[in-house]
Amino acid sequence: MTTAYPALVRRYDAEFRVDQAYRDSLPDLQNGPASLIVGARRPIQHVGISNFRLPITYLTREGGEITLETSVTGTVSLEADRKGINMSRIMRSFYVHSDSSFSLSVLEAALDDYKSDLDALDARIQMKFSYPMRVGSLRSGLSGWQYYDVTLEVIEKAGRRLRVMHVDYVYSSTCPCSLELSEHARESRGRLATPHSQRSVARISVVMEGPDRLWFEEVIDMCRRAVPTETQVMVKREDEQAFAELNAANPIFVEDAVRAFAGQLMADSRIGDFRVVASHQESLHSHDAVSLLTSGPTFEQDSLDPATFAALKA
Repeated sequence: MTTAYPALVRRYDAEFRVDQAYRDSLPDLQNGPASLIVGARRPIQHVGISNFRLPITYLTREGGEITLETSVTGTVSLEADRKGINMSRIMRSFYVHSDSSFSLSVLEAALDDYKSDLDALDARIQMKFSYPMRVGSLRSGLSGWQYYDVTLEVIEKAGRRLRVMHVDYVYSSTCPCSLELSEHARESRGRLATPHSQRSVARISVVMEGPDRLWFEEVIDMCRRAVPTETQVMVKREDEQAFAELNAANPIFVEDAVRAFAGQLMADSRIGDFRVVASHQESLHSHDAVSLLTSGPTFEQDSLDPATFAALKA
């Protein structure tokens, strides 16, 4: 016997309007009973949405404003006896604050809102954007825009709130060993030799402490002081020669790099726990040289995510 299906209308009803009674009648599986839970009835540390994008206005150190496309990730914890969350509430909570000029207090207010909306114990917001800075050439007097990947994060876990900044810094690293071997070939055998160097990248992650603002530009300045061989934007012949001289004056192993960055971070009282991850993407070897240095419990890790170093793209 063939089941008879109702004759449903196959036309979108543009005139239909939802009232509260109809809205209340809609099924909501995510807030269903615990009997609907699939798999192990275990708490979930992170559940939410990633990479929803919107323009956010940021203040600059010089007192201006800049609006940048920003990728937002928002998550909350989920208790073992709850089926799920309404993901869209995270977006709606964030949009309430999206027109405000960005500050950490705005970010924390958004986190408070969606933590309350979703009745969650822990919550996190992460905002990622590419931050432009005008950078001068070494000798020619030209300048161009350098872009820095910056991520800001507010984390609340077990009643403790952390404010974290991540900055990627791209630089050139000349191998000290290769430099010495090249000079040896010149001096002992009169042979022209060039040391190998490579584009390299460090991800600096810091916990911001205290009431004083830590600017993106200040963390970038710390990176430049630690390792001055930042990749260049505008380059004429005199700049290329200057860059070769700068690299020769600052040869650096990956171990040296993470310690140099750490030295700058430790000198600033606004920075608490920190992590430095560096990757020298070798021109000599078919593999990369990598290093990771942490200070404090926030970034301690025994197991490395397989993508820890692969995610660093110079």
